[in-house]
Amino acid sequence: MASESKGWSRAARGVVIKALVLTGGALLLKRLTKSTTRWDHARFVANSLSGEKFSKEQASKDPDNYFNIRLLTCPAAEMMDGSKVLYFEQAFWRTPEKPFRQRFCLVKPCPKDLKCDVEVSTFSIRDMDEYKNFCDRPKDQRPLPEEVIEDVAEHLTTIHLKRCDRGKRCIYEGSTPPSGFPNTWNGATICTSELAILKNNEVHIWDRGYDEERQQVWGPKAGPYEFKPVPSPSYNDMFSLNLATAQSLEKRIEGSFVLRD
Repeated sequence: MASESKGWSRAARGVVIKALVLTGGALLLKRLTKSTTRWDHARFVANSLSGEKFSKEQASKDPDNYFNIRLLTCPAAEMMDGSKVLYFEQAFWRTPEKPFRQRFCLVKPCPKDLKCDVEVSTFSIRDMDEYKNFCDRPKDQRPLPEEVIEDVAEHLTTIHLKRCDRGKRCIYEGSTPPSGFPNTWNGATICTSELAILKNNEVHIWDRGYDEERQQVWGPKAGPYEFKPVPSPSYNDMFSLNLATAQSLEKRIEGSFVLRD
């Protein structure tokens, strides 16, 4: 009888343990699929855009169509609603102190009436010389966040990003509307932009300008610039999320199907 009692006791413990495992698994699945908010997506995109990246690999493979460009982005301010303002600049890798493009990027969740996850808008800067090499400077030598917000000038473009379908290399991708945005550089009348966020903070950007006859007058024709982070974490102190948190958030986003506000 004692042996039989012990057998039932072990069986009961097994049932309890199995129930706990199933319950825990269900709770974990619920957390993974429902705990990712719209602001989580916006923070992930802002973090992925931040840092120092180069198109070196692409330029070495196709030097006729691509240059080795340094893309440098870092947090500059935060709006009252939580939207992130990033400073963004591009320069040829040999002359990083002379950026040829400087922008502010505003990253926030998409409006509820749009079928997208993250909205990325670019703006011109009132005094670009004041912000040259912003990310390379010590924080106490940069314009203050309140000054940054005051210096956000003309709206240039807006891209609406969606989570990529399972099986694709990207995590998010999106573009400007087909009609583009006004642009007068180098004979253009409009410009379009495409953006893709990939794993390991890789970013693909495809900016193009078109004239009145819809002929392309600037920007690469073969495909987007592919910017990959430098091997060493030169700008980890600038990231809004540390590596472990970013990896955890990436897993949550990849497995997420339900968004909460």
